[in-house]
Amino acid sequence: MLTGNDLLAKVRELGDAGKSEIVRECGYVSTKKDGGERLNFTAFYEALLDAKGVEIGGGSVGKGGRKLSYVATVQGNGNLLIGKAYTALLNLNPGDEFEIKLGRKQIRLVPVGAEDEGEE
Repeated sequence: MLTGNDLLAKVRELGDAGKSEIVRECGYVSTKKDGGERLNFTAFYEALLDAKGVEIGGGSVGKGGRKLSYVATVQGNGNLLIGKAYTALLNLNPGDEFEIKLGRKQIRLVPVGAEDEGEE
């Protein structure tokens, strides 16, 4: 199955071909139990949107395909765990440092050395 720039190039190359032929030529085909052919339009269109840099869907997906809730709970030991799925979304790495900014009803984490856009 083609992805990224290869997928975009193939779609351009096929130009006026029918949708089914484009999906087939890009490799989005699987074999049914009876030996017939199944065109995977959904996977094709998702790959096409991804190749064009378009993100769709209401929420992000964490480990195991679960949707992220964007809710954190204070643990029994008092720690507030954010989780790997969230740090991955923000491209955070082990060792990244943040200043903790406490507001009346909020906590802001500001990367060390960055300007805090939330302050007034």
